[in-house]
Amino acid sequence: MEVRWDVFLIILGTAFVTFIPRVVPLMILSRFELPEWGMRWLNYVPISVMAALIGQEIFLNDGKFSSLANNIELFAALPTFLVAIKTRSLLGTVLAGIVSIMILRMFF
Repeated sequence: MEVRWDVFLIILGTAFVTFIPRVVPLMILSRFELPEWGMRWLNYVPISVMAALIGQEIFLNDGKFSSLANNIELFAALPTFLVAIKTRSLLGTVLAGIVSIMILRMFF
């Protein structure tokens, strides 16, 4: 098997570029103690990112706002959201979302 050095260097470069933004902040922030307001603020980052990703998938279609009348994803998100609040289970939430979208796509 021949090793193509250009492909190997591209893989190493992308690994390095992915590694740096994840490790450097961790190394720097591990030496400091963040204030209480900073820790509270950081607790909302994962929720905000997830809400932005889900909101984009639910409300946008081809870069435009989709109408609420034929928005299957929005109707599938409602029972999924209720399961997420009730069970606090990632597996249960994912399964509820998959089953909801399957049933809605089967009938509509």
